[in-house]
Amino acid sequence: MGELIAILSGKGGTGKTSLCAGIAEALAQQGEKVLCIDCDVGLRNLDIALGISQIGGLSFLDVCSGGYGLDMATVHPVYPNISFLTAPVTCPVEDIDPAAFSKMLTAARSKFSYILLDAPAGIETGFRLAARFCDRVILVTGADPASIRDASRAADVLETMGKENIRMIINRVQPKLFEAMDVTVDDIMDQSGLPLLGLVPEDQKVILSAAFRQPLLGYGKKGAAAACKRIAKRIRGLYVPVKI
Repeated sequence: MGELIAILSGKGGTGKTSLCAGIAEALAQQGEKVLCIDCDVGLRNLDIALGISQIGGLSFLDVCSGGYGLDMATVHPVYPNISFLTAPVTCPVEDIDPAAFSKMLTAARSKFSYILLDAPAGIETGFRLAARFCDRVILVTGADPASIRDASRAADVLETMGKENIRMIINRVQPKLFEAMDVTVDDIMDQSGLPLLGLVPEDQKVILSAAFRQPLLGYGKKGAAAACKRIAKRIRGLYVPVKI
């Protein structure tokens, strides 16, 4: 059975969606079959991060309604191991039937090794919908005090939901900025109360790959792309040292 992983953040601007795409690409490169679901209803951007914004596709609501099957999900043209469902635009997240959403995810488990749910930032309804059915949570944060505080708050909410398998990615790491702020990775772990899954450096190729409609892993081999590959291996249970 496939594993459901919700990729969340306590606040916007952490690069959560770009990381979701990069991790999906890395898992696909490593031979895994991946379904990416954009759960950010009304503000969907995962297709841009995946480099497939020019391709139309089904929303997960189309599948939840029973009109379409998972086999109709958009297949990534570069990474055929990745299938994609976008978020609906006009349906409020509060109107999405959790039972139908759960049924779709259960069906996805039998077809994919990993199902990545890219949730909206914050701790509102969309966050909770994505987190509700997942097996594992990845919380993405920056190194700034607001991001760390919001990550800690998001972790508290997840714990009240009964979620225990929560790991943190610190994104857009700049060693010189850490030094200027007199902050270490251990400090961030202590403040957030979360164990570390990975570190991802600040990398302009993340923006450039989206701008040129290219998958991150096809646009660069170092920096953020290399970090996503290391994180994907850890998700698969392999030991990979944490580094920038």
